[in-house]
Amino acid sequence: MYDKLDFIQAKYDELSLKVSDPEVIGNQVEFQKYIKDMSDMEPIVNKYRQYRKASDDLAGIREMLGDSGNDEEFRDMLKIEYSELEKSVETLGAELQILLLPRDPNDDRNVILEIRAGTGGEEAGLFGGDLLRMYIRYAERRGWKTEMMELNDNGIGAVKEAVVLIKGKGAYSRLKYESGVHRVQRVPETESSGRIHTSAATVAVLPEIDEVEADLNVNDVRVDVYRSSGNGGQSVNTTDSAVRLTHVPTGLVVTCQDEKSQLKNKDKAFKVLRAKLYDMKLQEQNKEVAAERRSQVGTGDRSERIRTYNFPQSRVSDHRIGVTLYKLDYFLDGDMDEIIDGLITSDQAEKMRTF
Repeated sequence: MYDKLDFIQAKYDELSLKVSDPEVIGNQVEFQKYIKDMSDMEPIVNKYRQYRKASDDLAGIREMLGDSGNDEEFRDMLKIEYSELEKSVETLGAELQILLLPRDPNDDRNVILEIRAGTGGEEAGLFGGDLLRMYIRYAERRGWKTEMMELNDNGIGAVKEAVVLIKGKGAYSRLKYESGVHRVQRVPETESSGRIHTSAATVAVLPEIDEVEADLNVNDVRVDVYRSSGNGGQSVNTTDSAVRLTHVPTGLVVTCQDEKSQLKNKDKAFKVLRAKLYDMKLQEQNKEVAAERRSQVGTGDRSERIRTYNFPQSRVSDHRIGVTLYKLDYFLDGDMDEIIDGLITSDQAEKMRTF
C-alpha cells in the first residue's frame, strides 16, 4: 500500500510542477487534464501527508518514552499523547485504504432517475409521487439541480411514471444505491375500515452519458412524433411536440412530452435512451462480478426489494443493511443521508474484504 501511496504523491508533485509551466498553461486541453488528475489525487495525497506526520510524531514519542531519564510526570503525559496519536494513525490508515479502493468511474456523473408505480393501483401512484418529491428535496438539500424529463401523473399527486435529471457533483455516487423496489405500507384515504395496504414503486438510477461516449447508432432509432396530452387525454398542445424513440435492436422505448418544443423533447429522449443503453451494457458486465461477490448493499437489480416505508409506525427500513429509522416524515422530506451513508460504508467494507 505504501509503495502505491509514494508513487501517487510523486506523481502529484510532478504534475504540480507541470501546471506551472508556461508551455503547459498555453495548452488548455493538456492543462485541464493535469488539473483534473491532480484533483483526483489530492484527497489521497493530503490524507497520506497527515498519516506520515502522525506516524513520525508517534515514532518521536516512542523514542522519548525509551529515554529513562524523563521524569514520571512527563512520561505519563507522553503516554497519553502516544495513545491519542496511535488511534489517529489507525484511523488515518483505514481512511487511506478506503481512498485507494477502485473508484466507480460514474461516481461524479449526473443522474437520470426513473420512478415507476408498481402494484397497488392509485395508492402506488401516490407513493410514486412521494418518492419523486423525496428525491427532489434531497437534491435541493445537497445543492444539486433537478430537471423534469418526463412526468405521467393524474394531476392530484399520483405519479405513474417520472424521469428526472439530477445535476450535481457526486450525484451518482450517492443515489446509485436507490435502484430497486421501494415498498409502502399505509392506510389509503379511501379505506374506511382502516386496513393497511401494501403497494410498491420501482426506482432506476442511471448515470448521464455524453453523446460521444454512447454506443448509439441513430440509424437504429425510430423516431415518432405525436401530440402531447394532459390529464384524462385532454390535448394540451396543438403541435406534434411529443417524441417517442424506439431503439430497434433492443426494443427499448423512450418517450418525452414535457417540453412544448419537439426539438427539446427529442434531445431529452435521446439523453435517456443513451443512459438506458449504457445501463444495459453495465448490467451485463456486472453479472460476472455479482456472481462472484453479491454485495451487501445489493446488485442494483430493479426487482430487488430494498426498502419499506411504513406510515402507521413512521418507520423506514433498509433491508440491505438492516437499518430502521423512526422518522419517516423527515426521510420523505429529503433527510436521507443517514441511510445513504450507511449503504456507502457497507459497500466500502465489502470491497475492502475482496480488494
